[in-house]
Amino acid sequence: MAACVNKWQPATYPCCLPSKLLRLLSPDCTTDLPVSSPSPSQPPAIVDLVWETLRAEAQADAVDEPMLRKFYHDLVLSRPSLESALASMLAAKLCIPGELSQDQVRDLLAGALDAHPEAGRAARADLAAARDRDPACDKMVHCFLYYKGFLALQAHRVAHALWSDGRRVPALLLQSRASEVFGVDIHPAARIGSGILLDHATGVVIGETAVVGSDGSILHAVTLGGTGKDSGDRHPKVGGGVLIGAGASVLGNVHIGDGAKIGAGAVVLRDVPDGTTAVRREPGEADRQEAGAATATDRATRDHHGVEMVGFNCSN
Repeated sequence: MAACVNKWQPATYPCCLPSKLLRLLSPDCTTDLPVSSPSPSQPPAIVDLVWETLRAEAQADAVDEPMLRKFYHDLVLSRPSLESALASMLAAKLCIPGELSQDQVRDLLAGALDAHPEAGRAARADLAAARDRDPACDKMVHCFLYYKGFLALQAHRVAHALWSDGRRVPALLLQSRASEVFGVDIHPAARIGSGILLDHATGVVIGETAVVGSDGSILHAVTLGGTGKDSGDRHPKVGGGVLIGAGASVLGNVHIGDGAKIGAGAVVLRDVPDGTTAVRREPGEADRQEAGAATATDRATRDHHGVEMVGFNCSN
């Protein structure tokens, strides 16, 4: 985790696409620039660079592995758009045999994605984030098909869209199914930005009133929860470009500043300033510091940020 924290750069990521395509990208990884000079009678063509790249990767995989040609064809190559492919992929995962058919779930997902185009834009940014930040992700199509963190996040985006439309029952259904299938439990009301990487993702829990800014990374077994003492607005507010390490818990209506880093296993109960690193304090360290073992630099750093969190050292 230390290496991960030290190398983390909270700056907005670029999409890892060919340079001749990258120059056309807008921040949400799509472009409305025309690809050629249209005739006066024709509207400009819209290029979906993430989807075209994902399709090309799927085609290459299908050629390399003939056994998987039908799999890639059914889930990617036969689909007209990323939203259509995503609805089909999630429906195959989240349907309930004998109770809720794959077609019914696909129609629910497709309708929500069509009504909320911002969810599709966020999914594209999420794919680019995985490609850019996860060294294990060679292709966006692998993230799309095989990374449960990505799929769980997209299930949440649809559930959030339904929740926002007042359709709370199907939103809760999707939350429940995503929790069962992917091991990721995100309340439909939670607000999550774009360009998010849920790395490994097993055991991630995000509460109802939580807010997560864009361009962040959350590792497995992270909890953004309440303390159990409050009602109403009771969950964390996480800024942009934040890294939260494996097993960390951020509890209560606290603010995690932009570009902050939360170390593995930390339990955060108070605000963390912008650009600050909060790491778990080892047992007995507080006693040593009270006895004067802490260095002047450590004390100055904590005093500078005004952070008085039991169990944490904070530094830039």
